[in-house]
Amino acid sequence: MAKQLLFLLLVITLIACDKKLTLEGIKECIGNELANQSGKFAVAFKDITTGEEILINEHMLFHAASTMKAPVMVEVYKQAAAGKFSLKDSLLIKNEFKSILDGSPFSLSAASDSDTLIYKHIGEKRTVYSLLYDMIIISSNLATNLIVELVDAKNVTQTMRDMGAQNIHVLRGVEDGKAFEAGLNNQVTAYDLMLLYETIANEETVNAEASMAMIDILLDQRFNDIIPAKLPKDVKVAHKTGSITGMRHDSGIVFLPNGRKYILVLLSKDLHDADASIEAMATVSEIIYNYVKEK
Repeated sequence: MAKQLLFLLLVITLIACDKKLTLEGIKECIGNELANQSGKFAVAFKDITTGEEILINEHMLFHAASTMKAPVMVEVYKQAAAGKFSLKDSLLIKNEFKSILDGSPFSLSAASDSDTLIYKHIGEKRTVYSLLYDMIIISSNLATNLIVELVDAKNVTQTMRDMGAQNIHVLRGVEDGKAFEAGLNNQVTAYDLMLLYETIANEETVNAEASMAMIDILLDQRFNDIIPAKLPKDVKVAHKTGSITGMRHDSGIVFLPNGRKYILVLLSKDLHDADASIEAMATVSEIIYNYVKEK
């Protein structure tokens, strides 16, 4: 009965929003949809063609979770373009890293990583590109730490500043427990992630070739339960998700079959019912898609 009621409310919401095909009307619908959820949310939408934006809590800081892996990817392509290394170079797969808090060693657990296969290859070598690819599409934590060690987190943050993203803070890789307990965490805002994806969509990140290569990787994302979940199959989404306890994020570029594209960032925290919040954010994505489609 509860699921039937939820479905009925969703249908009513979508019908009501379809009748409000103005930017302010759609923003109101989104606000109403998220207001029914426990937790805090941020939304940043930008239509690349028209420049229209919807911004809700766009400067609120969120723990980045795995959304920080997109800025790391940008830094990889930047340094590769500068000749510091080649994407074809190989890195040794290891599982010991230094905490940014005190330099003490820590290791990652396969049980808490979405990529378990890589742990069977410790001591072997893989290309930078292969590690980068898995960092994005399956959110490999071990691959992420190897890549962050290669490019240095400080460089990632500086590159974000150079791009105009003032509140993306990449301090470290992942699973650094001591740093987490001390509050030394990677942070993002919806607005800054929107800026990042806008430059990629406009093929202005590093250069056109690098931007297109990054889009190709992002299009292969395996976790698709938020932005793409309720969109037609012919709509393509180049995106990066993020997930830790009480938080679910998604962010990227949406490509319509007619050539139009837009940026959408959905961030959340302090969630009591993650499944319900994921459903609500997927509905927000659907509302925005329906608005852009009808323009």
